[in-house]
Amino acid sequence: MTDVKKYLSQIATGTRQSEIRSMSFECRNAGGINLAQGIADLPVPASVRQHAWQAMTQGQNVYTSNLGTEVLRAAVSEKLRHYNKIDADPEKNIVATAGATGAFYIACLALLNPGDECVVFQPYYGYHVNTLKMLGIKPVPANLAPPAWDFSIADLEKQVSPRTRAILINTPANPCGKVFSRKELDAIADFSIAHDLMVFTDEIYEQFIYDGKAHVSPGSIEKIKDRTVTISGFSKIFYITGWRIGYLACNETWAAAAAQFNDLVYVCPPAPLQAGVAGGLQELGAAYYEKTRIAYQKKRDMLCDALDRAGMAPHVPEGAYYVLADTTAVSGTTPYEKAMHILRKTGVASVPGSAFYETGGTCLVRFCFAREDAIIEAACRRLEAL
Repeated sequence: MTDVKKYLSQIATGTRQSEIRSMSFECRNAGGINLAQGIADLPVPASVRQHAWQAMTQGQNVYTSNLGTEVLRAAVSEKLRHYNKIDADPEKNIVATAGATGAFYIACLALLNPGDECVVFQPYYGYHVNTLKMLGIKPVPANLAPPAWDFSIADLEKQVSPRTRAILINTPANPCGKVFSRKELDAIADFSIAHDLMVFTDEIYEQFIYDGKAHVSPGSIEKIKDRTVTISGFSKIFYITGWRIGYLACNETWAAAAAQFNDLVYVCPPAPLQAGVAGGLQELGAAYYEKTRIAYQKKRDMLCDALDRAGMAPHVPEGAYYVLADTTAVSGTTPYEKAMHILRKTGVASVPGSAFYETGGTCLVRFCFAREDAIIEAACRRLEAL
C-alpha cells in the first residue's frame, strides 16, 4: 500500500490540472467569451450527422473490433494515401481510437516503458506532457524559438540521454501554430535514425494550414516510415470534439500492440460515431476542406488584427487555430495574473503561456479562434478596449 501511495503521489505532483479547463471555468464565472478552450463549436457537417444517426437507427450500437470498424479504417486508409502520402493497410496498420489523445496514450503504453524519455518541443500541448508523466515517461523539452518557432539539431542533441526512446512532433502545432517544413522534418528524421528513436507525430490540425503552407506527414518520409506513429483525428475538422474519434497508423507489429491496449483501456470508440466519421470521410471532398481553411484563415486574421490594436502583438500562426500573443504591456506579474487581467477587463478568456512550457511563456497567452465569426467579432471588439 505504501508503494501505491508513493506512486499516486508522484503522479499528482508530476501533472497538473489543465489550465485550459481552469480558464474556461473562470470564464463561465465571469460570463465572458471563451477563447481559451479549443471548443470548435461550429455546426457538424450534415453527412457526418446523418451517417451517425443512420447507424444508431440501424442498431450499430454494440462493441466493434478493438481496431475499429472496417468501414472507418478503410476510409482512414484512403485519406492517408490521398492526403498524407502514407500507405497504410486498413487491416494491419490502422487502429481507430478514443480521439487523438487516446491514440497517443495507447501508443505510449504499447511502445514506451516507465523510466524512458521522450523529446518534446515546447511550447507544447499539455495533454501530451501529462500523458507521458502519468505513464512514468520523462518529457524532455526542446525549445522552439519565436518568432518563426525555429529549432536547432544542436539543441536536440543536448536533450538526448541513454534513456531517450522517442521524439514527439505536433504539426501544425498547438499552441504556436508552427507547420514543420519538409527540410525540418528531414533533419528530425536523420536525428531520430542517429539515436534510434521512435517518432510520434500528432497531426490533428493537418487540414488547418494557411498562407500557402503545405502539410507534410513524417510518416510519408521513406527513411523513417517504419519508426513513425502517425496520430490524428476528426474532432477539429468535423467539429465533434465530444465524439472522441481518432486513429493511429504505424507498422503492423506496433499497431497490433496498440490495439491490445486500446481494448484494455477503451474497448473501442463509439460504434455509431465511427460510422458518422467514415461517412464524412467518404462524402466530403476537397471543396469542404478548402472552404474550412479559407474560413479559418479569415478568423485568424480578424483576431490577430484585433490583438495588434490591443497592444498584444500576435505570433501569427501558420496552422492550427490558436494565437499566442505577447502580454508584456498587460498588468500582472505572472502569466495567470495577466490572463485574469484580460478576462476581468474585456470578458475574453485566454490561457496563460506557462501552460505550454516547463519553464517559460511568462509573457504569452493563447487565444483560440475556433468559434463562429460573430463570437470572434465580439471578442475582438472587447479586446480592443483593453
